[in-house]
Parts: sequence; structure tokens; C-alpha cells
Amino acid sequence: MSLIRDPSLAGAGIKKIEWVKDFMPVLSQIEEVFKKEQPFAGMKIAVSVHLEAKTAYLVRVLTSGGANVAVTGSNVLSTKDDICAGLDALGYTVYAWHNATPEEYWEHLKTTLAFKPDLMLDDGGDFVGLLHGECAGFAANLLGGCEETTTGIHRLKARAREGSLKFPMMAVNDADSKHLFDNVHGTGQSVWDGIMYTTNVMLTGKTVVVAGYGFCGKGVAMRAKGLGARVIVTEVDPHRALEAAMDGFNVMKMDDAAKLGDFFVTVTGCKDVITHRHYEVMKHNVMLSNAGHFDVEFNKPQLKEMSVKIDVRRPFIEGYHLKDGRIINVLADGRLVNIVAGNGHPADIMDMSFSIQALSLKYLAENGKNLKPGLYNVPQDVDKLIASMKVKAMGLGLDVLTKDQEDYLNGTGA
Repeated sequence: MSLIRDPSLAGAGIKKIEWVKDFMPVLSQIEEVFKKEQPFAGMKIAVSVHLEAKTAYLVRVLTSGGANVAVTGSNVLSTKDDICAGLDALGYTVYAWHNATPEEYWEHLKTTLAFKPDLMLDDGGDFVGLLHGECAGFAANLLGGCEETTTGIHRLKARAREGSLKFPMMAVNDADSKHLFDNVHGTGQSVWDGIMYTTNVMLTGKTVVVAGYGFCGKGVAMRAKGLGARVIVTEVDPHRALEAAMDGFNVMKMDDAAKLGDFFVTVTGCKDVITHRHYEVMKHNVMLSNAGHFDVEFNKPQLKEMSVKIDVRRPFIEGYHLKDGRIINVLADGRLVNIVAGNGHPADIMDMSFSIQALSLKYLAENGKNLKPGLYNVPQDVDKLIASMKVKAMGLGLDVLTKDQEDYLNGTGA
């Protein structure tokens, strides 16, 4: 039995699920294959991902393959109540609601794991953390799982290094069909969709500071430049700093950039990228937003201590009023601005990411019993299959190597 907030929203949620399906052709093809092959027959799958329309369609696809799926959210503000209601009305098991308290959030995760899944899909590592702690007993049937995000992969790599990872995990975020498209183009578009819709302030001619120049940061910086902004990048990695400079962006320390930015977007996966000393020199009415997984990239407790008043200025915008009269605007409570204050990544992009998830779970269903605990890359044939399917779905042309060309490239021909 589901635990949701408002069943009356089901109609709106179902319409959104049907809408995104029309723009996810690869996942739709996989759904048809799953209906015939039933790769998850008799299996239970636990899903913890941002609980919105694209995720709901993934749940439907997994169920079409014979799985019994229980789903919860991975972020309390990105969970959409209409989607939860829609899934529940369609007969799926959901434990989540928007803006859950921390206690409710963790209880939803635990309840989802309590049916002892055979497979699981994680986003950020909270499932994995519970299954290595107080919910370890729920992993008795677990063949393995998949991780969606950069932050979650960092956590898994740490466990793998210390030898404490207790089951196989697929590094979905590291697949080319995921990070080269989802992280760059999905994040790049959805972040600015969320910021511009929420603020109703023009980006053209403004200065944007992007903290972090990984795949997500590249997309955010590229889209800001395309919209007419002056872009500054801050980094701790010398290679990424050089890459940003050679891509045409100004690179400087955050201490210097803090004085110049009109918009700040943190995309590092680390904490305290922006702290009290940066708040002290920021412009009046600056916009702070985060596109990293957790809400720790700029230090909100320090900003709160510096403020004489905090008020809601617009939906998803809190104004922190400082003693000198300046206001620092925090978007989406410092959580993922593209999902909390926007619609998340475009369906076209999540088509690839969730197709990788679906086929990785299929791989684990077939091979998990023979895999030792550890972190595994998505098989290259699976990764390339998804890309090839997307190329075809987009109506693009793709050349094919001849046998002579293959031999030449492999060093076995003349």
C-alpha cells in the first residue's frame, strides 16, 4: 500500500507521465522488448530517484518486464505529489511526498527497502548507506544495484577502495550515454530553465559564476555563454581550470569571483564552496543556486547567522537580508535548482539515462549472482547500443566501418 499525500492529483500526474513517454523513444523501445522477454519476472526492484514524470515512466518500463517495483524519492523537494498520485492510481507502490521532513524522508527510504529487493536503483547513495547500516538485513536477496549520480559514484568509490562495499553496483553515471549528454546538456538546459523561470530576471549582460567545471559545470557555463552572459569559472583541479580557460571562460578564485557575480551556480559535489567571507562581498540582489546533489555547496547556516531577516520573495526564492541592506537571494533552498524550481532534465535526455538504467538492471538480473561485491562499469556493448538507438530515433546518419577498416584500426590489416 502506497504512502502518498494527495490521491486527488492522480489525473494530472498520469497526463505528465504520458507526455514524457512521447519524447523517450529509446525507453519506449526497451519497454516493448521487456514485455516480450520478462527479464525481471518474479523480482522486486527498489527505486530511489528524483520522483517526477520521467522517473515514473522508467518505473512503468521496469514493471513491464515483470518486476514488482517500489519507488521513493531521492530529494524531498524534487518529489512531485501529482506524479506520486498518478503512479499510485496506476497500481504502483509509492512511499514519498513533496517537502517531507528529514524523519519522513528516511522512513520512506527504509519502507521502500523493507520488501527486500532483488535489484535497486539509487541516486546519491542513501539506499546504499542504509543497506550498509541499519537496513543491512534488507539486502538478503540483493543481486546488485545502479547509481545515477556523480556524488553517488564518489561514495561508492570510497567504499570500494576500503573494501566495504557488500554487493555489486553499476556506475551508470560513468557511462558515456549518461554523463556526456545528461550531465552536460541536460544540466545545462534545465538549470537555466529553472533559474530564469523562477527569477524572471534577464541573464544577458550579467556575470555568471559557475563553481566546478566537470561535465555538469561545462553544460551550465556553455548555456550561460550562449544566453549572453559573461561567465567566470572557479575550480580546484588544474586540468579543469585550463580546460575552462581554453574554452573561453575567465577562471579565478572564488574569493575574487564573489565580488563580481550576479548569478552563482555551484556544481562541485563538495561542501562550503561559498561561505561567510564570500557573502560579505557579494552584490546586492545576487542570485545563489545549486545544481550539485546535496544542499551543502554554499553554507546556509552561516548566511542565516549573518542575516537580520529572511523572507520569501517569490516561489522558490528566499531573501537573506544583511545588516548593511544587501539582499542575497537563495533559490530552491540551496537544493537542486533545476528539479526543485524547474521541470528537471528534458525528457529527450533522460531517455538515454533511464535506458542505461533499465538495461543495467537487466544485466544485473542476468549476471548479478556471478559478480563479486564491487563497483562495475556499464558494459560497452550496452552503452553503445543505447547511443545507436538514440541516433536512429533522432533520424541521424551513422557510417559503418568496413572489415578492412576494422582490421586497420585493430592493427591486424595492411
